[in-house]
Amino acid sequence: MRFNTLNDMDLSGKLVLTRVDINVPVEDGKVTDATRITRIVPTIKDILAKGGRPVMLAHFGRPKGEYVPEMSLRVTVPALERALGQPVNFVERPDRESLDALPQGTVTLIENTRFAAMEEANDPKMAGFLASLGDVYCNDAFSAAHRAHASTEGVARLLPACAGRLMAEELNALDRALGTPQRPVGAVVGGAKVSSKLDLLYNLVEKLDVLFIGGGMANTFLMARGAQLGASLVEAELLDTARDIMAKAKSTGCRIILPTDGLVAREFKAGAAYDNVFLDETTELAADQMVLDAGADAVTGIVSEFATLKTLVWNGPLGAFEIEPFDTATNAAARAAAELTRDGRLTSVAGGGDTVAALNKAGVADDFSYISTAGGAFLEWMEGKTLPGVAALEAAKT
Repeated sequence: MRFNTLNDMDLSGKLVLTRVDINVPVEDGKVTDATRITRIVPTIKDILAKGGRPVMLAHFGRPKGEYVPEMSLRVTVPALERALGQPVNFVERPDRESLDALPQGTVTLIENTRFAAMEEANDPKMAGFLASLGDVYCNDAFSAAHRAHASTEGVARLLPACAGRLMAEELNALDRALGTPQRPVGAVVGGAKVSSKLDLLYNLVEKLDVLFIGGGMANTFLMARGAQLGASLVEAELLDTARDIMAKAKSTGCRIILPTDGLVAREFKAGAAYDNVFLDETTELAADQMVLDAGADAVTGIVSEFATLKTLVWNGPLGAFEIEPFDTATNAAARAAAELTRDGRLTSVAGGGDTVAALNKAGVADDFSYISTAGGAFLEWMEGKTLPGVAALEAAKT
């Protein structure tokens, strides 16, 4: 990927439109988790250090083109000021003359871009209006890069544009993971349903040396091979699709690894009694039995395979990680990947809501090379799709 960064831009005395993601959780009028806010601080500080005046653009919630008082970005101002260590100028109705009059060192936040219906429509008029408010555009919101909106794509094509520090970090991490990875490269793909990750699986088998499939998804693949899995979560309508994915993987030289054994219970609840059962095409579980996690031998095999890799991408848990003891496989595999990363033997990149939650639960999120909190953008990137916000940056000039 080729894109400009803040290092490539002359920002002295310029208004820098900076697209950020501060769509943070709020309760009783206060931000309850400021993680997304703290992650944009390096970009804002660098713009100020280079003599620019950052003018932040952001969305908040889903107002669907209407003014919704509860979705005003004003609620984020106190948290922004704490993170930045300075006042933040909040503007509901921006105009260029007022922004030009702001003194050097001012940080400005413009009201929720999605209050305008033209934002999500990527209306050229709104893109043009936004462009009129700045001299340079900086996108620091990879999590919104899969949306072709006026503030993420349209305006990027009208001004000199670059990636912010967080965006550049994310793009470089993703490129190391699948763009130009060190090989062998593998991926863990888990979760409940194959149907939610079809594009992902078809894309990955063309790029990987080994693909570990876990969670409820693995049940569908095991059943496609002939296993009878009782009450386990299975998408029976996708058995042919699973076979097609396995055939494609064979043709591209990607090994698919499914659990060789699993924790089988009759109840989906914490502390449920279970048996560790061998799993292959001959397996026949009782009608009330369900596979809820990968088993001990499967984990041993996964950990052994991890040790042969140079790069690992992770999206989705290996079992019902929310409840014990069915978090065992996810925890053990995550800790093994983390140890290899700490030892400098593995580049590990993970993303997706359940994935981040699982790695946090295992206590290893800080040990991975990079954790993406971008959600939909991360998944679409793994699916091999073009992200409009990124494509606009790649086409931009200084």
